[in-house]
Amino acid sequence: MSNAKNGIPLWWLAMAAALTPLITIHTTFAVSVLEGHISWCIPYWDSCTSISRTGRYGTSYFIFKGTMLPAALLGILFWFLNGRWLLQLGATSRGRPWIPWLGFVACVSLAAYTLALGHEGEGYNLTRRIGVVLYFSLTYLAQLLISSALREHPRWHPSGQRLLWLCELALAVGMLSVVLTVVVPEIYSQIDDAFEWVMAFLINMHAIWVAVLWKQSHFRARLWAE
Repeated sequence: MSNAKNGIPLWWLAMAAALTPLITIHTTFAVSVLEGHISWCIPYWDSCTSISRTGRYGTSYFIFKGTMLPAALLGILFWFLNGRWLLQLGATSRGRPWIPWLGFVACVSLAAYTLALGHEGEGYNLTRRIGVVLYFSLTYLAQLLISSALREHPRWHPSGQRLLWLCELALAVGMLSVVLTVVVPEIYSQIDDAFEWVMAFLINMHAIWVAVLWKQSHFRARLWAE
């Protein structure tokens, strides 16, 4: 890998890894509405449907699986390259070696969740629950490590600080959901889907931001032969 100006830009790969899940869930939502499987609403605050339900029926079933599985593969590559990117920037924090591994397990969990979606049975239900929890939690940890590493870098400190603020917002949303689950479980059960949509949006926004930083830092790959 090299950041030489004559290399192959890699920011588009990061942007694809960030946008594919985000575009997929909104596409499957729209298709499910059009096919009558769910009612029209704004899921971010109406909490009218879960992300899982948008990809469970009709054409959306095939769209969801056909895009989320490649998204998981893109994600694995994205997290591996993030480790290389931070190393080349000189952002060598102690948590950097963990980033590719956290991302790998998160993306494998996303793939397992996707494969189990649309199937009935306790085993499939357990796979979906474990998959979504691992995906969100480990992705968040990996993003937190990236943000912290960039904040310690003299040049990329401002970007790292802003990414940390985004992580703090995601943490606040997660903590609020936990508090509501304990304090007012009846009310939370009516709005839990909205929390899922918001968390997915924040996680993908962080990835989009990182893709922009890849572009700004001229992160590139170079192929050569001797």
